[in-house]
Amino acid sequence: MVAASLARVVSCMTDTVLVTGASGFAGSHLVDLLVHDHARVIGWHRPGTDPSRDSPDVVWMAVDILDSQAVRKAMADAQPAMIYHCAGAAHTAQSWLQAATTLQVNALGTHHVLEAIRAERLKTRVLVPGSALVYRPSDKPLAEDAALGPRSPYATSKLAQELLGARAVLEDELPVFLTRSFNHLGPGQDPSFSASSFARQLTRIEAKLDAPVIQVGNLEARRDFTDVRDVVRAYRDVMVRGRTGRIYNVCSERAFSIAEVLQRLLAQVRVRVDIQTDAARMRPNDVPLVLGDARRIRDEVGWTPSISVDRTLSDLLDYWRGRGRDESGPPMH
Repeated sequence: MVAASLARVVSCMTDTVLVTGASGFAGSHLVDLLVHDHARVIGWHRPGTDPSRDSPDVVWMAVDILDSQAVRKAMADAQPAMIYHCAGAAHTAQSWLQAATTLQVNALGTHHVLEAIRAERLKTRVLVPGSALVYRPSDKPLAEDAALGPRSPYATSKLAQELLGARAVLEDELPVFLTRSFNHLGPGQDPSFSASSFARQLTRIEAKLDAPVIQVGNLEARRDFTDVRDVVRAYRDVMVRGRTGRIYNVCSERAFSIAEVLQRLLAQVRVRVDIQTDAARMRPNDVPLVLGDARRIRDEVGWTPSISVDRTLSDLLDYWRGRGRDESGPPMH
């Protein structure tokens, strides 16, 4: 069984692998993993943006996933054996301000990718990463059969994206794999997310670029955090060993309050700070607890997370320390 799975990995890695959203947070870490696996990678990035890295092992293409003709042409040129569809709008809070864009990018963009596969008559294996925010809020761990109840434009768009993938399995017999990721964090995450925001603020305070005050939103919310590098490993493992059309939670099964994440970051820096609540950082309809049940992916795929939250936060601080050299702004005295 293990030997057969490894043989499938080797076979897949010798073919072209397409990653949409390859310069984004999860996409860039996935590209690193696939390159390490010796895959031939094509990375799509949004036109007008610069790929996050220059690697001789990656062919970069600027493709607007809202342009159906551009998507079909790029798909025809690539002829990928595997697609990880990581492109999309990823921020819950911003989705309330940009609902139409969020729905278009996540739902219509996914439709264009799947339609291009159909039009080119490909039997490409496709992974569509979804979100745990499609679940109805619960005070218990959420398994894949838990009730659905998206509460934001972002969550609604991710459910629509997932349903498009399921339709492709049922109606077109495409080998589509579906995940529901819980919160993930790590180096390279946008500072609009809480842990990355805290880490950036703390490293700027360390460097005496900002006053010793950190701005926070709701610290009581509890979230199931997984390192992004473990998350993309789950994507790869589901693609290779998962069942077509079956949904897999990607989670750690451990919830941390945002306050605890902040305290763990503070324990790794040598600065004293005042903590101030910023009303602008509060989210509408913030869910008190999001905690996952990972038994299915553990039992059927063999994936478990391996990176501790403290290592993740340490690497996140180091990421922002490195970026701090490039950030402008006069030092605070």
